[in-house]
Amino acid sequence: MNATPQPPEPGRPDAESPQVGMYAVDERTDRVGQVMGHVGGRVQLRPPGGGREWDCPPEEVRAAGVLDQLRARVTEINREGRLPS
Repeated sequence: MNATPQPPEPGRPDAESPQVGMYAVDERTDRVGQVMGHVGGRVQLRPPGGGREWDCPPEEVRAAGVLDQLRARVTEINREGRLPS
């Protein structure tokens, strides 16, 4: 008996979606962001080091690779260096 795969419930990540706290890449814009949540069937991403979140369709998000994570960390460090003390 074959079970038909069911789509994920709306607002819940599927097994391939990056989990909260992980870095991911919005493939529409090549922006790297930290996954903040999954709401309304969309993935919420925040720029490294903070800033305004944006929503991305889950099919346009992929887990960030090592180079993507390095790029995100460098962005975060550069932002921290520009903040007034």
